[in-house]
Amino acid sequence: MPSNAVLLVIGGLPGTGKTTLSRLLAARIHAVHLRVDIIEQALVRSGLARHPVGPAGYVVGYALTEEHLRQGLTVIAESVNPLTVTRDSWRDAGVRAGVPVVEVEVICSDPAEHRHRVTSRSVDIPGLPLPDWQQVRRRDYEPWNREHIVLDTAGDEPEESLNSLLHQLDRLWLPADGLPGTW
Repeated sequence: MPSNAVLLVIGGLPGTGKTTLSRLLAARIHAVHLRVDIIEQALVRSGLARHPVGPAGYVVGYALTEEHLRQGLTVIAESVNPLTVTRDSWRDAGVRAGVPVVEVEVICSDPAEHRHRVTSRSVDIPGLPLPDWQQVRRRDYEPWNREHIVLDTAGDEPEESLNSLLHQLDRLWLPADGLPGTW
């Protein structure tokens, strides 16, 4: 059965707008939004882990992503995705499922705006500890080492960032590719 499934891997530091963007994108394109924070908090609630959870949430995420992709569903895999090994693992899940993979790094280039976002946001997953500004700044975050979309959310409303991302995704594919040409 031919599939138009795509794996969209969305990463970036806390407070850049990844979750807001991923939710809007999932609603727009009718995709599965897989958020590693939800998986990690479920592991903590189960008593199987404590924060920081480590790789377990990501490993569960890779397996769920591959399963959804094999069912023909487009997946938006959203996490900080700070390390090359995590980025490679998301890509590998897409390759094993036989679907195109698009990587998106969400940034906020305005330090004052980024700090405000980090310090003023509220918890949307009960019990999930949010990092403070110093923890975000000290976060181990390796540079991306391959071609990917960089989306700067500084100064934009969420819908503006969504439209910018959709425009960049449309430029990647022509309808003749058999992929969703209109997101």
